[in-house]
Amino acid sequence: MIDFLLNNYWIILVALNYILAITAAFIIIFKNINPTKTMAYILVLVLFPFVGLLIYYFFGQEYRKNKLFNRKDILNRSIIRHINENLELNTFEKTEIKNILKDKVKLIKLLYTNQKSPLTIHNEVEIIENGDKKFEKLKKDLVNAKNHIHLEYYIFDDDTIGSEIISILCAKAKEGIKVRLSVDDVGSKLSKSALNKLKNHGVDICFFMPVMFSRFADKLNYRNHRKIAIIDGLIGYIGGINIADNYLNNNTTKRFWRDTHLRVEGEAVVQLQIHFLMTWRFVSNREIDITGDFFPENTLKTQIPIQVAASGPDTDWANIMEVIFTSIVTAKQYVYITTPYFIPNDEIISAIQIAARSGVEVKLLIPKESDSWTAKHATNSFLEPLLLSGVEVYRYTKGFIHAKTLVVDNIFCSVGTSNMDYRSFNLNFEINALLYSKQQATILKSHFLNDLKDSEKMNLKRWSERSSLTKFKESISRLFAPLL
Repeated sequence: MIDFLLNNYWIILVALNYILAITAAFIIIFKNINPTKTMAYILVLVLFPFVGLLIYYFFGQEYRKNKLFNRKDILNRSIIRHINENLELNTFEKTEIKNILKDKVKLIKLLYTNQKSPLTIHNEVEIIENGDKKFEKLKKDLVNAKNHIHLEYYIFDDDTIGSEIISILCAKAKEGIKVRLSVDDVGSKLSKSALNKLKNHGVDICFFMPVMFSRFADKLNYRNHRKIAIIDGLIGYIGGINIADNYLNNNTTKRFWRDTHLRVEGEAVVQLQIHFLMTWRFVSNREIDITGDFFPENTLKTQIPIQVAASGPDTDWANIMEVIFTSIVTAKQYVYITTPYFIPNDEIISAIQIAARSGVEVKLLIPKESDSWTAKHATNSFLEPLLLSGVEVYRYTKGFIHAKTLVVDNIFCSVGTSNMDYRSFNLNFEINALLYSKQQATILKSHFLNDLKDSEKMNLKRWSERSSLTKFKESISRLFAPLL
């Protein structure tokens, strides 16, 4: 028997692999998930022995709506219910907003139906280009904090800018300001010395779903990709810029990093605060005393309507994807999309193609060079059908464009953390600010058009003539699209 095993160990291993692969395939089929994703997993299991099983083990586990992500107890707190009720629009404001936004009211109703996210009216917004400006403003606001600081980031590194932020947080905690810091365990890189410094100075830090190999499979898929900051419940930050030197454009930076962030004051900060508190309750596994200090009275009279859209494994609907889809299919004039990773699902692809073929001006801006070989080729596999539909596709050449923005019809725009890919739509915790403002849409539109000056417009004829080897790389990478 031992001799038989030794002489036939490879055949036995391959047979065992396919027994497990067939079992996994049946499990996937009975889950009734997206057919494209189902086929992708099955093909990987069949075509890549052993490797396919590892990919399924690490990436294929589905835990959406699992009690692990049940953080809704925060929403049931009386003070938060009261806050949300006060944000409800009165009859006059509803009529006025409806007259201004017209069919874009569908977006407001959709998000409110999906996650009871109210439309906030009284806000001030500053659109920030690139990390240098964001960090300058954030550091100033952190230094001026009087009551509390809440930070929630996917990437928080203790490099140059990270160390500066850490020093400010430690100094504020020493002053008696309550500092809560939530960082993703996969995305962030904090050394032991940095952690000790934070903890020794009284900064309350928690890691989102710490990864240990024994539980790796059920945690790699669900990362907290959000980048938000709340200072004193009065000022909020949201957008694509993490805390790391990559986002700085100085002499030591290897390549220019183009990104977009928002600094917000007003009622929308309430929604950012609520989402932070939900995350904090989950990562800390502790009850949190929610007081009025988290929600100070708003005195702003300026009107910039904003909704906050959040999505993840804890939401019943793919809120951000549905808002993007609806904004595209209801567009009348133009749709301008900027995303670093364009690996969309069928719904978004169809929406973009139909919009372009129906006469809407659709422009898509992506990086020419990605930070992921597979993501780059997977993205490229989607471009020819878009070009055939009349979509104008541009590739950013000045550096890496990491902004995640959408501008529609001079009235609606979105800035946030969600890429236009499977992972952001279905797996990660994401958050976007939706602005229903001609002023802000005009500013973001001008930023988009300026970025096109540093981009190359793709030509359908030249693109269709790329080599067979290149097309093969794209086709193989596209097989992994639902997994990326």
